[in-house]
Amino acid sequence: MTTFKFKPEGWNNEITPLNVNNIHHYQEAHDILQGRVKECDHDYNLYINFENGLTGIMPRKEIEAIHLEENGLPKTNLCTGKVNKFVQFKIKEAKDENCIILSRKEVQEEALQWVKNDLKEGQKVTGIVKNIKPYGAFVEIGGGIVGLVHIEDLSIARIKTPFERLCIGQKIQVVVKSIERKTGKVILSYKETLGSWEENAEKFITGMKTKGVVRETEKNKNGIFIELTPNLVGLAEYKEGMEYGQMVDVYIKKIDSERKKIKLLIV
Repeated sequence: MTTFKFKPEGWNNEITPLNVNNIHHYQEAHDILQGRVKECDHDYNLYINFENGLTGIMPRKEIEAIHLEENGLPKTNLCTGKVNKFVQFKIKEAKDENCIILSRKEVQEEALQWVKNDLKEGQKVTGIVKNIKPYGAFVEIGGGIVGLVHIEDLSIARIKTPFERLCIGQKIQVVVKSIERKTGKVILSYKETLGSWEENAEKFITGMKTKGVVRETEKNKNGIFIELTPNLVGLAEYKEGMEYGQMVDVYIKKIDSERKKIKLLIV
């Protein structure tokens, strides 16, 4: 079952219809709202526009609860990086329509407590890919909480870069691999959501011709690993000139369900 207690920022690309008639309701209910940042001023405060010309301000100290400098404030690039992006927040203060104080920090603190106390290893969560590095992908799982998917947890087949599996902004499901309860650090796995060997093997039959991607050529020339689908790899007889990432036509010689192996022939 997929856990979806906190939505990632920008999940539905919607701005909460905030106006003078509902602002105090949202404040009293402590609801999580969403808007798009329009501006970051020279003091690194953020501004968010709503209906009928309403503008909310998110002071720098209310932007972030985790990645803070020694002075207790978020890094400046984190603040400027929020411009033109969706953020979640609560109404912290609303004296009048000209003074609406917003807090993303409160949302993140609540989400962090969910991760530390309630989220369980093995649970499936929904997220958005926020950043990609050579060693893995950073995926937000809700409320501004970001987990890491190491490259080896992105794919059964060996890949050279996470970009072969994901792109920034992509909505995906991931499985919680581990949680550091003290800090809330989360390690995620993507490959576990791509179907089991049996489920993927059902798409193919012996004697079938299909396409695959060259993923690894054994140095001793015993064979070439061909990816048939993101979580299914077969072994083909060695053939000269094959290169990593090359698309090839293959013939399925044998599907061994007991040993979970597939024998292929490059045609």
